[in-house]
Amino acid sequence: MSTTVDETLLRRIEEGFSHAVIAFVDHDGYPLSVATSYRVDPSRGVIELDVVAADVPLGRQVNVVFSHIRPQPSVGYDERRYVSLWGSLSGTASGYELRPGRAQTWDEREVPFFQYSELTVPQAHAYLEELSARQDRRIRPKLSGGWLFLRATRLPFLSAMVVPVGLGTAIAALDGAWHWWLFLLTLFGAAFVHLGLNVANDVFDTMSGADAANTTPTQFSGGSRVILYGLMSRRQMALLSTGFYAAAIGIGLFLAVDRGFWPLLWLGVSGVAISIAYTAPPFRLVHRGLGEVAVGAGFGPIMLLGAQYVQAQRVTWEAGFASIPVAILIALVLYANEVPDRPGDAAAGKRTLPVRLSKHAVILSYETAVLVAFGLIAGGAISGLLVRPAILALLAAPLGLKVRRGLRENYDDPYALMPSLGAGVNLHLSTGLLLIVGYVISIAATHNMAHVPLYLH
Repeated sequence: MSTTVDETLLRRIEEGFSHAVIAFVDHDGYPLSVATSYRVDPSRGVIELDVVAADVPLGRQVNVVFSHIRPQPSVGYDERRYVSLWGSLSGTASGYELRPGRAQTWDEREVPFFQYSELTVPQAHAYLEELSARQDRRIRPKLSGGWLFLRATRLPFLSAMVVPVGLGTAIAALDGAWHWWLFLLTLFGAAFVHLGLNVANDVFDTMSGADAANTTPTQFSGGSRVILYGLMSRRQMALLSTGFYAAAIGIGLFLAVDRGFWPLLWLGVSGVAISIAYTAPPFRLVHRGLGEVAVGAGFGPIMLLGAQYVQAQRVTWEAGFASIPVAILIALVLYANEVPDRPGDAAAGKRTLPVRLSKHAVILSYETAVLVAFGLIAGGAISGLLVRPAILALLAAPLGLKVRRGLRENYDDPYALMPSLGAGVNLHLSTGLLLIVGYVISIAATHNMAHVPLYLH
């Protein structure tokens, strides 16, 4: 990052490095780099360099780099830092003297590598623009088609819709309503809505400045950033999102005509509307602290009841009750993932709940919501509102403790928090899959046993 050449920077150079490297273009036009010893005179604002064997050009612009890195066996490197100075050299009795005019520096103790990479994105764009002008052709970053699609759509997050669709279908199957082709259509329809939402979020977060303001994205937060990096244009992403929504609407209309028009129409319209209003103006629900409510509703009751209705052509109180813990846990995935985005979101006016609340309130709310979700599952299984094998879902509860511990210990360190954010995703997925397993056990018992024990029903 560019910085001012002052006494503080010069003292950092004096104390933090073992040698300097002079980089220059020689008289024949070849670039050369030569290591040498150095001394710093902060009071005069100069660097004294020992003479080297190469013919260093005096009176011309050179680059002097001070760097440090420590190798870690089987791990990589740490303690990475450097200072890069530009200026002209003058000769002295013992060597050379550099009076730097500008500087660039990085110390990973102050700015982690991944954040440093994000902070230098504008510099990278400026370089590509300059290179494009020199080459008289458009030069931009590229990614292979498969990886670009994976990144732009955030395909791995589709687990969020697998749980409600699978559980809604399982509840219907317990009552004898099961059509595999309808299940696949429902799954694809829900997936297209989810992909449309993911891509639309990037479009609107780019427009609002939220992506540009966020310099600490993680594997689980910060969006795909393909527009910000120049991998795809905003128009291309908007068209991609429109295509996903069009496919979802087409499947939804077919299911509505075939299985029950008005109930499925209203569920479908609600799901699409909520997903668009999530980040799109004028609603921008996530900017108003309502993102968790929107995500919980869309990936909870709407998808789960919709999946049940497609199979059974009716909805039940049991499915409605089952959708509540599913909604809470998927809302908590978003909630935790918003924690590392707080500074960027606040700068862009994106007032998510973690932006609005204190650290203590955020963690307490997470703990309370997890207890409510698993309390509902336990209560439902014991009382018979859910099938009793659904109690197996409590096996996923320890993942909530991992997220809680991560939030307490690494709240302000986005990269150290990443494993805990992953645990939050797995908490929702594991709980949902165990609920489905509970229903599959009950379905198998119902269809294969003349007298089903109470604990399997």
